[in-house]
Amino acid sequence: MTTRTRPEVRAVGHAGTDDRTRPPRHAKSWTGPLFAGLGMALVGSQVAVSGVLADAPLFAVQAVRYTLAALVLMLVLRVTGRAVPVPRGREWAWLGGVALSGLVLFNVGVVRGVAHAEPAVIGVAVAAVPVLLALVGPLLGRTRPTPSVAVAAVVVTLGAVLVTGGGRTDATGLGYALLTLVCEAGFTLLAVPVLRRLGAHGVSLHAVWIAAVALWAISLATEGPGAVLTLRAEHLAATLHLALAITVVAFLLWYTAVGRIGPGRAGLFTGVVPVASAVGGVMLGGPVPGPVVWLGVAVVVVGVVLGMLPARGGDR
Repeated sequence: MTTRTRPEVRAVGHAGTDDRTRPPRHAKSWTGPLFAGLGMALVGSQVAVSGVLADAPLFAVQAVRYTLAALVLMLVLRVTGRAVPVPRGREWAWLGGVALSGLVLFNVGVVRGVAHAEPAVIGVAVAAVPVLLALVGPLLGRTRPTPSVAVAAVVVTLGAVLVTGGGRTDATGLGYALLTLVCEAGFTLLAVPVLRRLGAHGVSLHAVWIAAVALWAISLATEGPGAVLTLRAEHLAATLHLALAITVVAFLLWYTAVGRIGPGRAGLFTGVVPVASAVGGVMLGGPVPGPVVWLGVAVVVVGVVLGMLPARGGDR
């Protein structure tokens, strides 16, 4: 990890960019939504590897994934000469929260949840994230939620629900669905207080290595020390995709977007995940979705467009 002594540390601007190289405001106005959309589209590409990893030890795969991602992030930082501030004080708690909620417990909620609920139930829970981010995100920045963004978040959520559909569940499955919702929101909200100083690269790196340590411990305790040795070549290839595309690239895009357009508006783009998954399924030879799914896609697009419109009286 690259660090600088105190006199050498430059002022870090919004989203971790140097004040002298910060993109002009008009650049941020379109790169923020672009990065958020691309990041969530990559997350939706998990459909391409989920089937491959169905018989792999969950925690061993995730531990390898985040270890590889941490190593790649450190290499990128070293090659680019980008400095990552060392977390201090309460920042460790925020980063630990990001790692444990968004990376560790989220995976537990999804995997354990589908044993008690149909996958669509978990999908609907994740689809509710835009509403939570639109309402809670601004409060972390000590501002009021923007009504237009809150309405747009509801529209996006309705569209995402149409895409994912409904499903059956029991009380335990419902509990895991709620856990998934809270953890997915925590991945973004708990990063907001540290994004300005640590930047997207810093938050991503520290959250990833903390998650890797936790997941190795869980894997050793629940799956045994030999679990990682059971991974086959196709498991490792899928894990590499998770590490590079869905962790390194998607995390950097997402946290940069959150820093530029805020968690409320960025949260609208979580509606892209089920859309990307549906499209990815078709590209992999799956059945073409029915009319209700395409209606949901259209509703998601409308919601995102509504949310990105300037607030009345000026963009906040």
